[in-house]
Amino acid sequence: MNILAIDYGTKNIGLARASSEIDVILPFGKVSNLLELISIVIKEKIDKIVVGLPLGLDGTENKNTQRVRKFIDELKKEINTPVEFITEIFSSQAGDRMGAGVSRDEKAAMVILQSHLGKK
Repeated sequence: MNILAIDYGTKNIGLARASSEIDVILPFGKVSNLLELISIVIKEKIDKIVVGLPLGLDGTENKNTQRVRKFIDELKKEINTPVEFITEIFSSQAGDRMGAGVSRDEKAAMVILQSHLGKK
C-alpha cells in the first residue's frame, strides 16, 4: 500500500510517503497547487492519503482547519483515493527537530505520517 501524507501550508504543500514494501517514511517533496498534487497521486498510484488537520490548542476548528478541508474537498472531486484526516498540532515544530536535509514542509508531512502509522 502506498500512503501519501500531506501537510497543507499557506505557501507549500509538504509531502511524505510510505509503502508497505519498505518500512520507512520518506520525504516526497512539495507542491504548490492542486493540479501538481493530483498528478502525483495518479502517477505514483497512491492508495491512501493522510492529511494533517490543524486544530486549535483547545481542539476546536479554526480558519486553517476550514482552509485545509476546502482544499481536500476539491481534491476529492478529482480522485477516488481514500483520504483520512489526522489531528496535527505542532507538526512543523516537531519536524524542525529532525535536522537538515529536506524542507520543513516535508518534515511536517513525515511527522503526520508517523502519527498515522503509529496509531495502527
